[in-house]
Formats: sequence, structure tokens, C-alpha cells
Amino acid sequence: MEYQVQDIALAPLGQIKIDWVAKWMKVVNQMAGRFAPEGIFKGKTVAICIHLEAKTAYLAQTLHRLGAEVWITSSNPLSTKDDVCAALAQSGVHVFARHGAAKAEYHSFIKAITAAKPHVIVDDGGDICEYLHENPQYAINLKGICEETTTGVNRAKKLDQAGTLRYPVLGINDALSKYLFDNRYGTGQSTWTAITHLTNLSVTGKVVVIIGYGWVGRGLAIRANGLGAEVIVTEINPWKAMEARMDGFRVMPIADAAGLGDYFITATGERSVLRYEHMVKMKDGAMLANAGHFDFEIDVPELEQHIPAKKLVREEIEEYELPNHHHIYLLAQGGIINIAGGLGHPVEILDLSFGLQLASVHYVLSTAGLEAKFYPVPQSIDETVIRARMQADGIAIDTPR
Repeated sequence: MEYQVQDIALAPLGQIKIDWVAKWMKVVNQMAGRFAPEGIFKGKTVAICIHLEAKTAYLAQTLHRLGAEVWITSSNPLSTKDDVCAALAQSGVHVFARHGAAKAEYHSFIKAITAAKPHVIVDDGGDICEYLHENPQYAINLKGICEETTTGVNRAKKLDQAGTLRYPVLGINDALSKYLFDNRYGTGQSTWTAITHLTNLSVTGKVVVIIGYGWVGRGLAIRANGLGAEVIVTEINPWKAMEARMDGFRVMPIADAAGLGDYFITATGERSVLRYEHMVKMKDGAMLANAGHFDFEIDVPELEQHIPAKKLVREEIEEYELPNHHHIYLLAQGGIINIAGGLGHPVEILDLSFGLQLASVHYVLSTAGLEAKFYPVPQSIDETVIRARMQADGIAIDTPR
């Protein structure tokens, strides 16, 4: 058994967390029960690179119980839970992850799990996909990649459009059972849970600026409105901007919103959308958080070029003093707030996403001749997953005549 974790002695605490989520992941459990008799996973190697916390760990343990050899790392060192990693290692999963790992160490973890020459990849953000394009010697057994999130899907689509995608990629994020619930309701709830936990401050009566009105931005805005905040949306897409306005929110450029907001949350997937030129306009006490996959949406390096001194004033909250003596606060170092500063999506939401992942891994392993291109998740899988969740929740609907 190969693994590299912070402290294997943390395993009992991590397993308690995994056992808790296992009770509520009814779709994953149902899918596993359906696939077990087939033996498709036995003798296969699965590599996983997703935020490594209890829900992801349960997916890994489920694959391991189905007979796969599982190698796993985290898609973001700030989201890694060391006790969960220890529990995975103790249960027979090859784990290479540590909370707060430096960039070089993170890359060494990616190399470690891809060196196992997996048959299928579960990716989150596209880092493994990119690494295998640079190191194809580790992809000799690869039948396909299942990509979890918007950022990774966009990266895969660009490679496909350019004719340079070397492996089959299933876009899990584009499945209805994923983006309608995970991106909107999952991120919407878990982001605000993390922010209120870290700050212990009220949202009611505050002004919240949501930067980007995709599925994540919609979820953030809906939840902020429900918590009693006034919501401002900033966008570069005219249709999304108009949608935000028709949903009842104010819409304006970031430069105009900068002096109005109490909370600023980025949700674009783009680099440096919130910059120092905006931060210097902010009111005293403004909170900055990022809900996107990567930590580059808030331009922290530019901020620290102008304001090199910062102070940790509360767990995962850093204070910067602006030239006008206003203080602004960066949450979770600009990393993905709902998991770097919290527990991630609610269990039932990720049950849908990971039910899709499990079924899609099964599809990749059992389907011959997948070409090196981008694929949507088959509708039959998407519908099976959502109906499994409906059944678990006791929901019945009509059938067409």
C-alpha cells in the first residue's frame, strides 16, 4: 500500500466523517448495488483528483469495494482534509494528499497517481487531463476521463475544438443532474455556510456583489437574497446580465459596485476579475471570497504588491489595510470558499454528482471504442441518477400518455 498523508493516526476521526456521509449518499449506494454483480471494476485502476473530503472519500471507498484499485489526490490542497486522507489510506486506497501542500508537492501527488497507469480518471478542473497530455506514457491503459466541474469541461472542450484532445472525456458537469443542482444549490448553500461560519457576521441587510451570473452565480444570488441581503450582479455577458435584472437584482460594472458591497464573491472561472483597482474603492470591512474552482479570480498577488503587509485576524481571514485606512478581508486565501473555508456541498447534492461519476466510470470501463473527443454524459445515465434520487426522497411524478 502506497500513500503519503499528513498523519495516519488521524484515520479514526476521518472514518467517522466518511461513515456519516455514507448514510445519506443513497444514489451512490444504489448505483454500487446495481454494479456489484457485474464485476466491471475488478482489476481496474481508477485515479481520482477531486477536493478530498468525506464525500469524495466515500466515492473512493465505494470504487475500492467494487474491486478497483484506487489512487487519489486532491484537486486543491486548501480543501484537503487530513483526517479523511488518513482514513482512506487505512482502508486500502492509495492516497497522496496533504492540506496546504505547496505547488511542487501538489504536482508530485499528481505524478504519483498517474504513474499507476489508470484505466479511468475522475478529474476536477482538468489538471490530470493536462498532465497526461504532457506525459502520455502514463496513459497507456486509459479508456477515458470523467470531468467533474465547469473549469475542467471548458478546458477539455477547447482541446477538442483545437483537435488536440488525446483521450475520451465525459463532461459530468454538463449533465442536468449535475449543473442544475450542484452548481446552483450546492455552491449556493455551501458558500454562504462557509462565509457565515468563518466571519460569524450577519448577511441580512448587507450588500452582496456577485461577480458572474452563471449557474454558480445564480445560486449565490438566490441564497443571498433569501438571507435578506441586497444583491448586485456584475457580468460581461449581456444575456446573463439581463437575466440577473429580470430575476430582480441590480446589475452594474464592478467598478461601480466596488464602493457599495459588504461581501464580494467571484464566480466566473476567469483570471483576475477582482483587482486592486476595485479593492481600493471598497468600504471599510468589505469581505472578499471566491467561489470559482481556481484561486486566481481575486488578484491576490496584485493586492500584495501594493499592500505587502497582512494580518491573520481569524481562522482563514486575512486583513489588508488600504491607503485610505479602510480594512478589507480576504477569506480562505482566495481559494474556493465553500470547501477551503467550509465542508463543501451538502451531502445529498454531491450524492447526485458522485452517482453520475460512479455510473460514468462504469460506462467508460464497459464501453469499447470510445474516441479521443468530448462526450456528453449519456441521457440514460443522467435520467437513472435523478430518478434514483427521487426514489430515495419518496418523490413520484406523472408519466406522459
